Amino acid sequence: MAGHSKWANIRHKKGKEDIRRGKIFTKLAKEIMVAARIGGGDPASNPRLRTATIAARGENMPKDNIERAIKKGIGDLDGANYEEITYEGYGPSGAAVIVEVMTDNKNRTVGEVRHAFSKCGGNLGANGCVAWMFDKKGLMVVDKGAVEEESLMEAALDAGAEDIREEEDCFEIITGPQDFETVRDALEATGFAFSMAEVCMIPQTMTRLEGKDAQQMVKLMEMLEDNDDVQKVHTNADIPEDFE
Repeated sequence: MAGHSKWANIRHKKGKEDIRRGKIFTKLAKEIMVAARIGGGDPASNPRLRTATIAARGENMPKDNIERAIKKGIGDLDGANYEEITYEGYGPSGAAVIVEVMTDNKNRTVGEVRHAFSKCGGNLGANGCVAWMFDKKGLMVVDKGAVEEESLMEAALDAGAEDIREEEDCFEIITGPQDFETVRDALEATGFAFSMAEVCMIPQTMTRLEGKDAQQMVKLMEMLEDNDDVQKVHTNADIPEDFE
């Protein structure tokens, strides 16, 4: 279980999606700027930028915002110089957490990330302390009610997917990170739609949390995701969707 779709469901039930949406344009713009700075401003020849612009359009980010972010990335407009950093640490009961950030102030960001961990019963660790527990994979989530399992499985495997996992209310399609775009494009061309599609860190094993530990873990995830410098948060915490 990748864990990402379950966390998305928990966040939705807790009414956090509107808060997230209020911050998502900032995070998307940063990713577009950095992708353009590294690989150029043409999505056709820059896979990372293409993925970023697809994600932005999926969140209904205005076209002008996308174009402005690209121009800032390639230097046509003034913009902050963001640094990509990954932090690792432990949440309640030792659950592993990886935090990907983009920041123009490293000291500010590490202080805020460390504060979130300590406030929620965890601690920030050294680089490499939990990364070994995860595999970098492409992940696409398809709602069960929108597809037939057999046709999805056949199309995904033909496109080069590594695995298809059935969850309670969705299917998770797993690819190698290098195959993510190819598989996504092939499935979209066939007519499949995704509720989530990204390259992420998928845990090899899960850590089950309940009661107070589950509450603290959700609080930690929310604090991190609400931080404008944080782009993605990955965890191996297995939290019951009906936790109180």
